[in-house]
Amino acid sequence: MNLSDPKLFLLEEGFRWFGPGDPVPLNYIRQAGASAVFTSLHQIPYGELWPREAIRERKQTIEAAGMRWTAVESVPVHEDIKTGGGDLQHLFDNYAGTLRNLAAEGVRRVIYNFMPVLDWVRTDMHFVLPDGSEAMHFDPVRFAAFEILALKRPGAAADYTPEQQERARIFWDSLDAAARDAFVRTIIDVFPGVKWSLSLDDIRARLVRYEQVGEQELRVNLARFLQAVVPVAEEVGLRLAIHPDDPPFSVLGLPRIVSKASDIDLILKMADSPANGLCFCTGSFSASAENDLPAMARQFAPRIHAAHLRSTQRLPDGSFFEADHLAGSVDMPAVVQVLLQEQDRRRAAGRADWQLPFRPDHGHTMMDDQLKPPGITPGYSCIGRMRGLAELRGLMLGLRHGERLD
Repeated sequence: MNLSDPKLFLLEEGFRWFGPGDPVPLNYIRQAGASAVFTSLHQIPYGELWPREAIRERKQTIEAAGMRWTAVESVPVHEDIKTGGGDLQHLFDNYAGTLRNLAAEGVRRVIYNFMPVLDWVRTDMHFVLPDGSEAMHFDPVRFAAFEILALKRPGAAADYTPEQQERARIFWDSLDAAARDAFVRTIIDVFPGVKWSLSLDDIRARLVRYEQVGEQELRVNLARFLQAVVPVAEEVGLRLAIHPDDPPFSVLGLPRIVSKASDIDLILKMADSPANGLCFCTGSFSASAENDLPAMARQFAPRIHAAHLRSTQRLPDGSFFEADHLAGSVDMPAVVQVLLQEQDRRRAAGRADWQLPFRPDHGHTMMDDQLKPPGITPGYSCIGRMRGLAELRGLMLGLRHGERLD
């Protein structure tokens, strides 16, 4: 084996898998070239302890398919922790116990998010691109229609211009009852791997809990959570990686505290430990023109524990869509170069966990995936993500080859 071969030191190639019910099975993921799986035990309700036996069973399933469970995505954070109410000690104990059980089974990387009420938000899951493939899209006009005319959130109109409000009403009036229901479901029922069947009243009830929670209060609640669980992660050799807000700006009038470089800097200082780190999601960060992604990758490189590599294309009207992995608003070669350099630094330092895992995120629905029955989660079709993985693999090899020529 030629240890100077640059292919040996690429980032670890991963794929998200939603478990045994995922229409993209593990053997397809392996055929795509991935060696690592990002998955979660979606069947366990938020806030409950993950039994060690369930973790072991999932790990054995993945390993039997010839891959490894490289990252938990995710161990969800209960809403009580985010709002600061309820039996927090019980929730902290369960989260810490889950971390201990994961580490005991050899799974030592956990991704989580701290987004209030909803995880990521899009207004169209089947936005048709010029080549006929489908992407996810966020349109502030359509979101205004959801907030003002469907949800009827008090004060929502103040967040939009008169022109956006008028266009939102025109859009809403163009929909019949069935189309309105489908549109609302697009926004409130997109939790990856889980279908909560939430109603508008459920969302309203959740929003009420945040009436006294602004940015500062949410940061205090995140700090309390980190101070409770980071010492446990450190003790068992596990890395926590917070996922950025998606999109990286306020929605539903809610605070966002994981959206830009200054946010990440504050979070890493809340518990200044290697166990407290970041999942560097280029797609989430790229929806804001404020974020310089290569600079952020360099700034936080030592604390990046996993990466989601995708790109968005920002548009002048404030909307954005999921672009091809090597297109859009992200300078992907510059970001990947930083990640490869950080991986080299870890390897030179002798770290056993030197290899940094990534996965291609939010692939387009394309080719015969468009003909398959409903069931594929938008953004998680097989072919679109396989294309992204192949492109990113080629990019890594090209960068490595360039280093060798230099």
